Amino acid sequence: MNAAGQPVKPALTQIPPHVSNLADYATLAREHLEAHAWAHLESGADQGLTLAHNRKAFDQIRLRPEPLADLSQAHTRQNLLGQPFEWPLLLAPVAYQRLAHADGELATARAAMAMRTGMVVSTLSSYTLEEIAQAAHTAAQELGRSGPLWFQLYQQPSREHTLKLIRRAETAGYQALVWTIDAHIKRSSYPLPPGVEAANLRGMPEQRQTSDLMSEHILLGTDLTQSAPTWDDLVWLRAQTQLPLIVKGVLSASAAAKAVALGADAIVVSNHGGRVLDGAVSPLEVLPPIRAAVPAHIPLLMDSGVRHGTDVLKAIALGASAVMVGRPQMHALAVAGMLGVAHMLYLLRAEFELAMAQTGCQSIENIEKNLLTTYQM
Repeated sequence: MNAAGQPVKPALTQIPPHVSNLADYATLAREHLEAHAWAHLESGADQGLTLAHNRKAFDQIRLRPEPLADLSQAHTRQNLLGQPFEWPLLLAPVAYQRLAHADGELATARAAMAMRTGMVVSTLSSYTLEEIAQAAHTAAQELGRSGPLWFQLYQQPSREHTLKLIRRAETAGYQALVWTIDAHIKRSSYPLPPGVEAANLRGMPEQRQTSDLMSEHILLGTDLTQSAPTWDDLVWLRAQTQLPLIVKGVLSASAAAKAVALGADAIVVSNHGGRVLDGAVSPLEVLPPIRAAVPAHIPLLMDSGVRHGTDVLKAIALGASAVMVGRPQMHALAVAGMLGVAHMLYLLRAEFELAMAQTGCQSIENIEKNLLTTYQM
């Protein structure tokens, strides 16, 4: 049953004409997702303060239109880490996408290629990283269109298993590693339904902390905290691969600078969509100091709260090179599978291009902080 207590609706084969933005997909998705899956997807940590603040940070910023600009040669292209991007957005790594649709990450990968959009595949994907890469490759060949494909890496309890994931990603053709450091320790009480699993981790030991009132330790002093990522792990990772190494989950200028000094090629400024620490700062409000703390050639990406094309422009104006979207891809996937994700990306890109045109920006390089007329944090 869905959150309304009705049978879960199957994915649509046509996009309803009234769907014109990401909020419409979120509204519809409630009918197409099982109630517990919906609650898990939409939840934030504790009171949901960080979840709400992520949106408030965007909504407090105003844009100043700049008419009469020459837009005859305008475009959204750029290069990041030596890779061409048609526009500055990627699909964030979202786990267990079969919760939304039977084709899960396979459908999402096909949609990303169709819309020339980058995709970051989660360690906790419900299809293997090889299957997803093959789906993306086949779609790219058939359509003559493609986008960068990156692999998000969760550190495993043993370096041996972490290294196996790295080697698999390299062999499958992924173009970068996105090492996530902020979600090793988080609350999670959602039991996966039958048929949904972490396909990439088959045969690997599962590390899960359980509640035990009589235990000597609650969290600190347990195996979970003892295996949490450290700076030494970043140094080790850098030595294991030639792929670009991106560190995701940074919210301070000092941590960003240290990560770059130890070998990170890019940073993702993120609070994990408000899912790990309530009361955390929003990525948007710490973008400027982080941008100032790292060399200009180091790309900064950000996620958490992006829902509109104007959000993309605001993030870039504050120092981001590109943004990532998480929950909206699950909403669209649940509503209409591959078609839904492709349409969702189309809507976002159309909004972004309109925002660029209205603010007189001919390219990504023209998007600067002086376009923001109100900046209250």
